Amino acid sequence: EVQLVESGGGLVQPGGSLRLSCAASGFAFSGYPMSWIRQAPGKGLEWVTSIDSGGGSTSLADSVKGRFTIARDNAKNTLYLQMNSMKPEDTAVYYCAGATGDLWGQGTQVAVSS
Repeated sequence: EVQLVESGGGLVQPGGSLRLSCAASGFAFSGYPMSWIRQAPGKGLEWVTSIDSGGGSTSLADSVKGRFTIARDNAKNTLYLQMNSMKPEDTAVYYCAGATGDLWGQGTQVAVSS
């Protein structure tokens, strides 16, 4: 079974940090460019960041540039999202996904609030 399982979400105060993980199984993870996508309450899906299959090239949405970092460990079939200097507008369900939109996890909730 193809699975992407996110973890690491939770409640954090503005200015704080969280690290999300996405454990992949059932497909050739090391061959897939990957993305993090988020959906804020009442809003549509928003692309956050992507990484190529080898981890050598990344891209970031302007809203998170300088604060978030995407990384991957292909030996562990795991994708990461390091989130620093978090803002209330980062509150959302965060999904890991194949960059082409073919594979999706079920998401993990992130809330930024004082």
